[in-house]
Amino acid sequence: MYLKKLKIGNLELANNILLAPMAGITDLPFRIICKKYGEVGLVCNEMVSSRAICYKDDKTLKMLKKGENEYPISMQIFGSDPEFMGESAKFISEFSDIVDVNMGCPAPKVVKGGDGSKLLLNLDLIKDILKEVIKNSNKPVTVKIRKGWDDENIVAVDVAKIIEEAGASAVIVHGRTRQEFYSGKVDLDIIKKVKESVKIPVIGNGDIKSEEDALKMFEETGVDGIMIGRGCLGNPWIFKKIKYFLETGEKMANISIAEKLNVIKEHFDLLLKEKGEYTATREIRKHISWYIKGLPGASSIRDKINKVENEKDFCSIINEYLKNI
Repeated sequence: MYLKKLKIGNLELANNILLAPMAGITDLPFRIICKKYGEVGLVCNEMVSSRAICYKDDKTLKMLKKGENEYPISMQIFGSDPEFMGESAKFISEFSDIVDVNMGCPAPKVVKGGDGSKLLLNLDLIKDILKEVIKNSNKPVTVKIRKGWDDENIVAVDVAKIIEEAGASAVIVHGRTRQEFYSGKVDLDIIKKVKESVKIPVIGNGDIKSEEDALKMFEETGVDGIMIGRGCLGNPWIFKKIKYFLETGEKMANISIAEKLNVIKEHFDLLLKEKGEYTATREIRKHISWYIKGLPGASSIRDKINKVENEKDFCSIINEYLKNI
């Protein structure tokens, strides 16, 4: 009933369970893992600066790398200068399947520059940005927003109408204000109001960490799809689990410890290939904490991995743990 193909512009997704863009998380290795083990309908890269794209910043351009068979993929840009946003949309639409505009990031360093969720305080600027992005993109444009800036500025419905009128193909709504960051509970009522106010697809985001959470989002808001962020950290199987639950009404069996450890090794191998040993051994540390949370001896293995600086030691620790479970 709720699980279905989702059409965004002229692009049809295999299912309506999507991976959210997360800074420092949704790089190429992580997206590959989510696609392979989660059967996710759409992956999205970590947000990139429109200004940096226009200045051809090497580090930023590397963040836009996608896998050979990585389809479909959405690429998210952020910024508050309409010209830069338009130029960067033109650039990434050449190799992305969807251009996503970030109007929801709450990070201080982002809003300090007037970007991300700070745009929710300037609806005229939102119109100007979307005009340039949509004019320059040859792919469907989506926009990710929050409930509002704070409790005095709840603008999600107004912004969604602007997004639709500008010609965007979908809107993603995180049911919290910028002031809330990730505290408290997601406001499903505001997501429902957005869904009722526009005809373009509305995708619900926030607090989806289980099959029941996903079902609740669909039942109480009527959204066309869901987007999962923090709920997939260390749990790339969540998309597949939700898909199975929505199809059958039953839950999949939990992933075995052995399978989880093998996926950790695969994730590390992908990091090695993309970023080299020095960076890979450091970036896998945060993922390890998420992957092994709740496992026997998790604290001990996490402490060991946090000191690892080479591939050999990493594999030795994982293999030893695997042998003793």
